[in-house]
Amino acid sequence: MIAEVIKPLVEADPSLKVKSVIAEVQSKFNYTTSYRKAWLPKQKAIANLFGGWEASYEALPSWFEAMVQKDPSAAVEIETAPANQGDEVVQDVRILTRVFWSFYPCIIAFRSCKPIVHVDGTHLYGKYKGAILVAVSQDGNGNIVPLAFAVVEGETSDAWHFFLTHLRTHLVTRDGVGLISDRHDSITSAIARSNGSWEPLRAIRMFCIRHIASNFLRNFKAPYLQKLIVNMGYCRTVREFNMQYARLRERGEAYTRWLDRIP
Repeated sequence: MIAEVIKPLVEADPSLKVKSVIAEVQSKFNYTTSYRKAWLPKQKAIANLFGGWEASYEALPSWFEAMVQKDPSAAVEIETAPANQGDEVVQDVRILTRVFWSFYPCIIAFRSCKPIVHVDGTHLYGKYKGAILVAVSQDGNGNIVPLAFAVVEGETSDAWHFFLTHLRTHLVTRDGVGLISDRHDSITSAIARSNGSWEPLRAIRMFCIRHIASNFLRNFKAPYLQKLIVNMGYCRTVREFNMQYARLRERGEAYTRWLDRIP
């Protein structure tokens, strides 16, 4: 019953907080329900409106097939694995493990972007865990341009290798591109396995200045210097950078030694 009551709310905002469900039940029935008894109807309402986890994942290949049929220039790469039941392989059933995709407008847009690609990943929170990997660039006006996406098992070396390989194949076909990322070991490992496609001179490895600033703050607990680190990353000339570097060194050589260890 609660699922039907909150269905319009969930349809308008699928990210509706459970405390809002509790408040709605209190308003409608003058009854305070527990967190779990509010969370379960919300999941049921989401499944009724948008489909359950199993059905949604099962539909992914069909969605991508339809996308490519509508726009044959789009890029889609899917990896699957055999389904096992005990020691037996289930016939005619495959498990989705990874999928990479890029829309054709994104592929075309990159041709007019700056020669930089920023890659990052984040965890997926749902019934099926994993990660989504994203690549973006920037146009001449400083606007962020999305390039490619992938759903993978996690930020592993194999997953990043899968993503970077298809990114190079379908989008980043020119050389001399700057690859910006955090200093995640799995990205470094994937680049080392790329047969030179993401190494000099074909690409230049760069680090995200905001990740560097966050790591600096974690090491030194000096928020008053974090802005200086960011400013150094945005310096446009060597002279300007050297001035900022000297300012940091005046505050302590430990800070500049830490920076010098970044390759």
